[in-house]
Amino acid sequence: MNAILAHEIKDGALALPCGIESKDTFNLDLDREFDRLAKLPILEYERCRKDEAKRLGIRSSTLDEIVKTCQLKNEPVAAGMFAEVEPWDESVDGAELLDEIAAIVDRYIVCEKSTIHAVTLWIMFSWCIDTMHISPIACITAPEKRCGKTQLLNLIGMLCIKPLPASNITSSALFRSIEAFNPTLLIDEADSFLGQSDELRGILNSGHTRQSAFVIRTVGDNFEPKRFSTWGAKAISGIGHLSDTLKDRSILLVLRRKLPSEQRDRLRHADIYHFEQVKRKLARWAEDNNEALRLARPRLPEALNDRAQDNWEPLLAIADCVGDHWCNTARLAALAISGIEDEAPSINEELLADIKQAFESMRVTRISSIDLLERLCSDDEAPWATWLHGKPMTPRKLAQRLCEFGIKSKTLRGGAGTFKGYELSDFKDVFNHYIKVTHAIVP
Repeated sequence: MNAILAHEIKDGALALPCGIESKDTFNLDLDREFDRLAKLPILEYERCRKDEAKRLGIRSSTLDEIVKTCQLKNEPVAAGMFAEVEPWDESVDGAELLDEIAAIVDRYIVCEKSTIHAVTLWIMFSWCIDTMHISPIACITAPEKRCGKTQLLNLIGMLCIKPLPASNITSSALFRSIEAFNPTLLIDEADSFLGQSDELRGILNSGHTRQSAFVIRTVGDNFEPKRFSTWGAKAISGIGHLSDTLKDRSILLVLRRKLPSEQRDRLRHADIYHFEQVKRKLARWAEDNNEALRLARPRLPEALNDRAQDNWEPLLAIADCVGDHWCNTARLAALAISGIEDEAPSINEELLADIKQAFESMRVTRISSIDLLERLCSDDEAPWATWLHGKPMTPRKLAQRLCEFGIKSKTLRGGAGTFKGYELSDFKDVFNHYIKVTHAIVP
């Protein structure tokens, strides 16, 4: 916490007090002072902060920042939130460890095998986060309540490294918590608040790639810019789907409501000692294999898109390092989870696919904007007939969407006059680049 003062001492701006012979002793005394101030009631601290800052020879804003850091760091430690995990006494077989974790997930959670395997790998990934370059969000989702989302999030929290649960969190608390604790963040009921905060989603988005996992915020009375880390493992749970940007950075763990015949043990009755043993094994395996993971370049399934390959790369690196059946099991899970998700096109991809179908069904190479929209809106299951608050999409809105792909309407000649419309040739490259393989491609 004294790093903020280090440059002042180095440059001679902050002299050592009388009777203090070394910087080490000075820093120790400062730590005690900051801890004392951090424990004061807020009103008492406000009354004395300026005098204390003057006595210590620093600015009030600097003192505020250090005290806040002390408060953040001391609070969870006092609550025993991050208990020290002693690594297992001997080397650990990674394949056996993953099998053990998968059996635990299956014992308490009703889900597909691919989801069990993804959860298992992601838990081990949280222990290896310091060697990774991509941090995919573990997104636990379901179409309805009582599908086991919170149960799975709690199970992950019992096995991951430094779990920090939060049923709700502000954007400021999010990046400050990551900066202070470097935890595995566990956000429950994300559907109740995440969709309402662009800033919160932006912070979560920024933490996907280590190189760009930072936000800049102003702090203190002088609004000085400071960089906060957003890098770390994050798992979130909620009903329905995330925004497209977050979903693109996630491995989706989709749950369903269990059948009466699908009995599972209750997590609250779990053998905590067994979970602690597994965590010790995870700590030892990560300690022994971090360098191998740092150098790993796993083979990525070509069926996945570029972002899905990024998301699965750290998990596949772990699977390859572990070996045995997990090399194949992990890739099958990746294809089952991210391959299925890729079948759902974005709204722009859906529009392009429907436009292509309109050209093909009408057997034309040019079409007016009016005729194209009439064809698009004739499909009762498509969104175009109710695009504008229950009203059909207009030529202007259609043009705005297509302009994003570099396609503009033209003045075309036909019959007795001219009309605004589009030519098939202008769509050829766009169709090939953006329509899924399941659709016929323009030659």
